[in-house]
Amino acid sequence: MWTTHYDILIVGAGVAGSALAHALSTISRPKGKEPLRVCVLERSLAEPDRIVGELLQPGGLAALEELGLEECVEGIDAVPVQGYCVVLDGKPVHIPYPSERTGRSFHHGRFIQALRAKAKQARGVQVIEATVTDLIECPVTGRVLGVRATRKDTGAEDKEAFFADLTVVADGCFSNFRTAVMGAAGRKPETKSHFVGAVLNDVHLPIDKHGTVVLVKGSGPVLLYQIGTHDTRMLVDVKAPLPSDLKAHILENLVPQLPSALHIPIQKALESDRLRRMPNSFLPPTEQGGRHTKEGVLLLGDAWNMRHPLTGGGMMCAFNDVVIIRDLLTEVVDLSEWKEVSSLLHRWHWRRKALASTVNILSVALYDLFGADDDLLEVLRVGCFKYFELGGDCINGPVSLLSGITASPAVLFWHFFSVALYSIWAMFMHPHTEIDANGKPVTVVPTLDQYPYLVIKSIQILWTACIVFLPLMWTEVRWW
Repeated sequence: MWTTHYDILIVGAGVAGSALAHALSTISRPKGKEPLRVCVLERSLAEPDRIVGELLQPGGLAALEELGLEECVEGIDAVPVQGYCVVLDGKPVHIPYPSERTGRSFHHGRFIQALRAKAKQARGVQVIEATVTDLIECPVTGRVLGVRATRKDTGAEDKEAFFADLTVVADGCFSNFRTAVMGAAGRKPETKSHFVGAVLNDVHLPIDKHGTVVLVKGSGPVLLYQIGTHDTRMLVDVKAPLPSDLKAHILENLVPQLPSALHIPIQKALESDRLRRMPNSFLPPTEQGGRHTKEGVLLLGDAWNMRHPLTGGGMMCAFNDVVIIRDLLTEVVDLSEWKEVSSLLHRWHWRRKALASTVNILSVALYDLFGADDDLLEVLRVGCFKYFELGGDCINGPVSLLSGITASPAVLFWHFFSVALYSIWAMFMHPHTEIDANGKPVTVVPTLDQYPYLVIKSIQILWTACIVFLPLMWTEVRWW
């Protein structure tokens, strides 16, 4: 058995792990001390092929620049993203990013390879292709001392021990070590739905360089955004239980509700390519470094905190976390002193709250509205669309929260319940479509005799808004 000691071990060379490795190499060390020795262990260094992690919001791009990794979105055929277009019943509403801010969309694998290349070039960083099998713990204290891993080129029976003062587990949403690290303090991810993905060739979206969100009946939203010069990603939200024939479900139930220009490209994509799917999970963050979690190790990225990918905020939160950790680690004198690291983790947990909480809450709350599956949520969904149609701060406020330009759960609270109240007002005052006795759609305006029923329904809608939003807020503000 070989043994090697590092200052920091990172398990996983994905978004968070690769960015952290590069960030650690930029930390200024006290005079006379060598740069941090960092080892990154990744099961496969081949280019990954995934259907998520392809959109970086403006706030994430700003964090990427702060880490000195902005060139990772260059040379990979990335596309500037200037905002969103939301479509309901064939009617679009334009939601641009404020102040001409932009994000980027790209093929996930190309971006990851660019991040890994920066990590490999970083001072004091070693990237090894190896499968981590277990954590090495002190038999007396239980502290994590490192990991055991099998290098790809040495055979399945040849395990190697890697030791470090601090181990960072960033092995993604399907983390093998989440439970071992968090112990009794850990939570289980809640799968909200699944995204089913395909790539469309040479299509024109309603608004160029804008992500498109189509709100369809009987299903979750359909997302479309360009990820290359000729490629456009389509993500279809499908709730459990998944249909036995996903292609038939998309063609029969969803395609007719999408813009007509997309019908033929979607049919061609479904005929020529396999559909892939990913679970859309929600995992609230639990503070690390306390008495219930393991010493000597911390979780990072989707291994620790996940939100619904509808808002494209995952990579933004990961890069923001890395920025904060890098800054805090400059203050740590001895990484083997757990009290010092534990204090760092406490400060990190609360310093990241403004952005992470806003993105976490918004992602699930917005999904509940956009994926409305009952009459009350449908009123909120229509009201949300009409709220966007008002323009001004009714667009700038929500999109600033979504894009990471504004990080404030309080501002999110204000806009969410403004949507709820406006939805109630629109239910009373705006005309809506009903089916008459002859089976034809007609536009009607509520009459006075319907008001008593609508008052009762208004209370139900407000209550529904509370049970959607407030439990999410509670998971973020609780301190135990």
